[in-house]
Amino acid sequence: MNSREKNREEMMQVSGGCHCGRVLFEAIVDPSQVRICHCNDCQIISGTAFRLSLPVENEDFELTKGELKTYVKIAESGNKRAQCFCENCGSHIYATSVDDPKILNIRVGTVEQRRLLAPHSEKFTSEAMPWLEGCKLV
Repeated sequence: MNSREKNREEMMQVSGGCHCGRVLFEAIVDPSQVRICHCNDCQIISGTAFRLSLPVENEDFELTKGELKTYVKIAESGNKRAQCFCENCGSHIYATSVDDPKILNIRVGTVEQRRLLAPHSEKFTSEAMPWLEGCKLV
């Protein structure tokens, strides 16, 4: 049973793409699954303090334009993760497992409807920047 069958009323159709427009996608997502990752790898790869991602089942994601380049990173745990991005502008579109890519973690910043996708959970909080605690910039 895929995510659409489980929570049909909670699902949302989104679209997005890279900065230069060479890569476009559409997906059906559960907006309640947006999460913040504070791990060191996400900090370095994103060039900022954390990364927002949204898991989507592979069958609920469609690349509608372009092709993605893949970089495989190896975490401190030894897990391999495929980082998939636009070869031209470098925008990260999603990450997934190398061996069994059933779930793609879309980078929320690449989604057109990102204003509607607030984070609901955090992981690797032990690696979070200490200055984020209590931070309200808006």
